[in-house]
Amino acid sequence: MVEKMNYWINGINRNTMLHIYLPDNYYQTNERYPVMYMFDGQNLFDDNDATYGKSWGIKAFLDAYDKGFIVVGIECDHNGNERLNEYCPYDIKSRAFGDLEGRGRIFMEWVIKDLKPFIDREYRTYSFREATGIAGSSMGGLMAFYSVLHYNHIFSKAACLSPSFMICQRQLDEEFSTNYISPDTRIYMSFGTNEFKNTKYRNFLLNHYNQLILNNNAYAYVNVIKGGKHNEASWEKENKTYYDFLWK
Repeated sequence: MVEKMNYWINGINRNTMLHIYLPDNYYQTNERYPVMYMFDGQNLFDDNDATYGKSWGIKAFLDAYDKGFIVVGIECDHNGNERLNEYCPYDIKSRAFGDLEGRGRIFMEWVIKDLKPFIDREYRTYSFREATGIAGSSMGGLMAFYSVLHYNHIFSKAACLSPSFMICQRQLDEEFSTNYISPDTRIYMSFGTNEFKNTKYRNFLLNHYNQLILNNNAYAYVNVIKGGKHNEASWEKENKTYYDFLWK
């Protein structure tokens, strides 16, 4: 089942919609569950909610999966370029996106100090780090990567699908030099060969970060999807791969 609720984002000062996936028998048991926090919550579960009419199909996938989860999908800001500003942790001058006011740090402080305590209080979660992951695609994939590095004491796992690494390589490299990465950290990274023309640089970046993760004795999975595109239909096909890698 998927529950929806409005929730205020402190610091950003706007309402968002939370899309919270619970196992169908959640209210019939006393079981606790690990939690995945995910960006672009409107695109995760239901085609009727999805921005482009196609979701990741995560509800159908988890309903049939052999491990139970709570998934907290956080809906993005749909106004203009505000999604890009919220889903970027740094102030960026980008050739592709223009100048971004990086509010991702503020956004993640809200997730950690407000949203996560609320979810752990209201739902039967395993609240400790080893049972807490984060995931997203595109700019959300960048945010998931940033979060597992910058807040590694909170998140032990991240799925970064088609992450927008190219806009802030220098800043991400600095995250590795300034943050402790626990050896039990697991990070999944992917991109599709039919996403953009410049696949050579994207392939370089994924292998570059794969090496930096390995240098920290943590676990990485680089998945190059032959024929994969930059859309929800392609990301849906990765659900089992990244869930298996992160959680099994």
